[in-house]
Amino acid sequence: MDFKVGVGKSDFREVRESGNYYVDKTELIYELVHDTDNKITLFTRPRRFGKTLMISMIENFFSIRKKSGHIFEGLAITEHEDFCKDWMNQYPVLFISFKDAEADEFEVAYAKLKNVIADVCKGISDIGLEKKINSFDVEIFNRLQAQTGTDADVQNALKTIMRMMNAVYGRKVILLIDEYDVPLARASEKDTSKNGYYSKMLDVIRGLMSTALKDNEFLQFAVITGCLRIAKESIFTGTNNFASYSVTDKNFSQYFGFTNEEVDRMLVAADRTARKDTIQEWYDGYVFGNSYVYCPWDVINFLSELRKYPDARPKNYWKNTSHNGILLTFVKRTDFKVKGKFEILLNNGTITQTITDGLTYDTLHSSEDNLWSVLLMTGYITKADAGEEGEAVSLKIPNREIASIFEDTVVKLFKETIDTDMQKSMMEAFWNKDAKEAGRTLSELLWKTISYNDYHEDYYHAFLAGAFVGIGYEVESNKEKGLGRPDILLKDEDNRRAIIIEAKKSEKEAEMDKDCDEAIDQIISGKYAEGLYGYEQILCYGVAFFQKQAKVKLLSGK
Repeated sequence: MDFKVGVGKSDFREVRESGNYYVDKTELIYELVHDTDNKITLFTRPRRFGKTLMISMIENFFSIRKKSGHIFEGLAITEHEDFCKDWMNQYPVLFISFKDAEADEFEVAYAKLKNVIADVCKGISDIGLEKKINSFDVEIFNRLQAQTGTDADVQNALKTIMRMMNAVYGRKVILLIDEYDVPLARASEKDTSKNGYYSKMLDVIRGLMSTALKDNEFLQFAVITGCLRIAKESIFTGTNNFASYSVTDKNFSQYFGFTNEEVDRMLVAADRTARKDTIQEWYDGYVFGNSYVYCPWDVINFLSELRKYPDARPKNYWKNTSHNGILLTFVKRTDFKVKGKFEILLNNGTITQTITDGLTYDTLHSSEDNLWSVLLMTGYITKADAGEEGEAVSLKIPNREIASIFEDTVVKLFKETIDTDMQKSMMEAFWNKDAKEAGRTLSELLWKTISYNDYHEDYYHAFLAGAFVGIGYEVESNKEKGLGRPDILLKDEDNRRAIIIEAKKSEKEAEMDKDCDEAIDQIISGKYAEGLYGYEQILCYGVAFFQKQAKVKLLSGK
């Protein structure tokens, strides 16, 4: 196959020059400049939705320090010939990303931010040699490169560099800031006092932003990206002609994520159209403004897998790229009555909430509406209807991938809050061969977690493993034994005994007894007990689950 995609590539030039498949989003450039008159534009989207690649595309198009004609050849933007003549490679561009300016402590995060600024200076170090540059700016520039600048040098860094670029090239500067809110997101997580880490980092970022954006005579326009729009009064105070486009806005909604038509074209190019339904179930379902889109990170990763393995199963590529703790924090809040709402969402239903896109990281957890807003802005839930407008928004889980993250969170919550007395009673029942009592306690534990009807077998396996964790036994899940993999293997080495459990999901309550028998037959045919040498007692159980019920059967003769 000639088709190839570059997983993890966010440099536009690299994507184009390496021959990777590129979903053409270049029309955004024309719409951004020709159709709007924004001095400052903020795009907020969840992680892994193409923000960095978009910023890189903009930089390559406008930068006077680059020749970009060949990498835009054949793309939509080139149809605007006069526009390209006036704008392509005609302006100095300052591009900086704050994605690495984060740490557990303020001093480390601030040092990383200074390092980011130093790297930007090193990338354009030649302008410091220009005679047109003010000598005092050169001194500051050199300190920034050496990371010896004062706090004032750092907070004025972007404006200083832009003044220098303006002097060299004789044109105003286009400012591009990627992941502007990362330092504040980490600061809010690690802050333990009202005037601690977060307030210090907010002062730094506010200083950088205000000097670069407010009444800056060297600014042509600015484009900023992040996950959340931090309230204007918190960080963008005093900026004029400011426009913000979040997941709730129609404008520019089609440029982040892949539309259905774009995915169809990719699948044709990859010769993998037969996998469309799987890709749609797992990675589609996001509603940004009035556009329905797939998560591009997931589609690219899965197509890369399909390129080599046409029958590959879908994976959850997204969960390890974003911090999922906010979900657990949410469901653990006893002062918010959200359990019922989570149950509705996990049952493929919708809920209606008041949403705001003007937040501050230090108040994210202050209200239930704020937390639902964060989940929407960061991609854990999405609008249910593209045509819906207003503050009250219908929300749903977008796809199978995100549903699995919710399920993992429910299982984790269960592990953290499990009733240890009931846990011990369950274990006693299993060791005493009391299958009826074991089923009763398992069912009781199921009732104590968030319920939903669309259970699947993997969820029950994870739930079952969680029920045995933390009570003094060695628990193995899906490890290779005999001719197959038992769902649960529990060892009590001190007493030289073990339990093997095979679990099934029943489609009907009436089928639970039969499914228990099938599970036991699987233990026998798979010879799961073989290899457990030295154990004097090996108990084998078949377990069937139907919604919030569990039935347990013991393999007779064991």
